[in-house]
Amino acid sequence: AVHEGHVVSAQELTVFLQPLFTQNSRNLILFLQDTLSIDDFTYFSESYGNKNPFQNEILQSSPSSLVLPAVDCKATRYLLSVLQESGDWKLTNVTNLNVSQLEVNASNPNLLVVQLQPLTSDLEEISTLEAIAENDKIIGRVTMDLQEQGIHFSVIYTAMRPSKISRRTDVVAELRRQLMAAEEEDSLSYPPLNVTTGNYSCILFYASNFSLKANNSVLIDLTNATFLTQNVDISASECTDSNTTLSLKYTKPVNGISSLEIRFLMTNKFYEVSARKWSTLDSVEIVQDGEKSAKFNVSGISAPAEYSFHCQLVGTSNHYPARLVPSNNEAKNWDVVISELQIQGFNIIDNQFSYASDCTGFFTPGIWMGLVTSIILLWILTYGIHMIMQLTTNSRFDDPKGPALSVPQTE
Repeated sequence: AVHEGHVVSAQELTVFLQPLFTQNSRNLILFLQDTLSIDDFTYFSESYGNKNPFQNEILQSSPSSLVLPAVDCKATRYLLSVLQESGDWKLTNVTNLNVSQLEVNASNPNLLVVQLQPLTSDLEEISTLEAIAENDKIIGRVTMDLQEQGIHFSVIYTAMRPSKISRRTDVVAELRRQLMAAEEEDSLSYPPLNVTTGNYSCILFYASNFSLKANNSVLIDLTNATFLTQNVDISASECTDSNTTLSLKYTKPVNGISSLEIRFLMTNKFYEVSARKWSTLDSVEIVQDGEKSAKFNVSGISAPAEYSFHCQLVGTSNHYPARLVPSNNEAKNWDVVISELQIQGFNIIDNQFSYASDCTGFFTPGIWMGLVTSIILLWILTYGIHMIMQLTTNSRFDDPKGPALSVPQTE
């Protein structure tokens, strides 16, 4: 039993999962979502007027079960590596959700990692309730298929970060800023993608959400495949002192697409005006099935060669600070969203990002609004003081005992 408010640490999680490594059944299925919290099971239940999306009765039908309401992000961040180190598993990444083709050899221990549909995405028009219901159907299809094959298995259903962050109410106001900063740090669920040449890193790439949408209908979420399971081929990446190409190749990311390659082309040039070198992301290419090539020109992504580049939103939308502008007809069929992008292709030290040059300029819209408002108010104040200084009083006054004062118009 876990008492209320307790957050399970990485060490405690290993102890809880120890029976999975000692029992006779050595088949384990890990269902991974982008976000999940214990509140999702109650908020999206029938008691709130919703149609309950959780139709599978795995917990009720299994001989043993364990529910952990709160697990430390650091523990779930390295859950997959812990599972792999704890047993001689045959790892299988199920990214193509056509589970009818799933084949499992029960003679060897199997670790199946199923990437579920993300609940939150800037490209996603489907509601969170419908996304959870779809993921529940995927869980049902996978488990039912294994049961029909007579394979005994255990299931873990979790996510890399919580959908709701509980904040302590007993902290003083002075600590609130530090507490929120710590929560932001814990929200980083995975390390950046690292491309190395020999013993040195030549490209670092990170994003909290890396999604594509083909023909305004097919959503391709590449976040987990790129950073978590690293089910991506980066062997075609190239690094030189002046040009760098980050190549990301995916095999069957979704139904209907057999292969997908995404290339980030960066250059490092010396500019005489600033008297220093600048690294620039010049273009992005998407190659589908080795034939259809979509090319985007990039605007607003550059940084000093010694720095990395960071931007909150990068994509094809006109509202993003850094845009991917289609340069051919094929590119118009793709929508791209990259959240919290950070990339560095030159001068990497100690396999870590250098200081980040952000895409947001120094004068943000809020700063401009404040400056314009201040200037208007200052002008009104100056005008008012000037008008007050121009006021004059009469040099002569009426004497009630004398004749009426007559002031000529010339005066």
